[in-house]
Amino acid sequence: MELLENLLWLCRIPSPTGEERDLADELARRLAALPLASPPRRYGDSLVAPLTRGSGGPKILLVGQLDVANPGQRGEARTENKRVLGAGAAEKSGLCLMLDLAERRPQVHADITLVFHARGACGFDASELRVVMKQDAELRGADFALVLKPTDNKLQLGSGGSTHATLAFAGRTGHSGLPGAGVNAIHKFARVLSQLVAFEPVPDVVDGLTWYEMMNATSAHGGRSGSVVADHLEVNVHHTYGPSTSSHASQERLMALVDRVGAVRFEELSRPAPPNRNHALIAALEQSGVQGVEARQTWTEVASFTTLGIPAANFGPGAERTMHALNEVTELSELARAQTILDSWFAKMT
Repeated sequence: MELLENLLWLCRIPSPTGEERDLADELARRLAALPLASPPRRYGDSLVAPLTRGSGGPKILLVGQLDVANPGQRGEARTENKRVLGAGAAEKSGLCLMLDLAERRPQVHADITLVFHARGACGFDASELRVVMKQDAELRGADFALVLKPTDNKLQLGSGGSTHATLAFAGRTGHSGLPGAGVNAIHKFARVLSQLVAFEPVPDVVDGLTWYEMMNATSAHGGRSGSVVADHLEVNVHHTYGPSTSSHASQERLMALVDRVGAVRFEELSRPAPPNRNHALIAALEQSGVQGVEARQTWTEVASFTTLGIPAANFGPGAERTMHALNEVTELSELARAQTILDSWFAKMT
């Protein structure tokens, strides 16, 4: 199948996070019919497909997530003005390239393995990639992993760290129309909110690439009714940061933010990853026609592989800023360009 047909096929199989089984089933059927180096291996709703073996070249993982965040899209993906729009149009563009490689089987002086994993939007602890890497010993011997995320065909290096924390504020109920009645939990949050509003992005430069530390409140739940002083409030705060900051330092900053006004409960701790800009395979990819090199601001599986001692990078044709939007986008010209870039990269592995 052609690239466009493959992308539309992938998008027509809904796979919101936690509901990837149908897509995994269909991919398993297609991969089983191809002349792979060995049969695909399945772990839950994730698949490992050995594409080439015995090359004598580097052991490379091409990695793509099956799931798509669901912000309420309706209807199938479609083509319009030489681009694909709809749920998964950007996030599944990497899966499209992986499927294309499995079907075309270009000559490559490398041992390539395709890793299709579920729950990629959940961070390393909750992602099924963690299970796959734990159970599949062969993968842990890889020399390099290319995570096929939407990057507008830029080479994005490293990975920003990510901490999600629930800030809890306690008060006491009372009639909201009586002076001095109750203790307002929402008002306790006011001092913290003022700090979040005033927070300016802080640059972190590593290997000539710039990350930005950010801190944002992303959800809030609390209160009881219109005339009752709120006795509880929980706010999710997302702290993102560059490779120079540790996960431990991130936790300390969030605890200092709350100080003694409330309590902090950490929900997700995803460590950052350095750019590894001088790695030979990264340098070769940089010279293969990518549309620039930049820091990966948000957390990706690159950090997971770094934790396992496997250098990694991000690359893919999807439009990054349309991820998680009502209409994700991949330009058809960028999809074809990504195919050419990968082929050029593989040609350098001699």
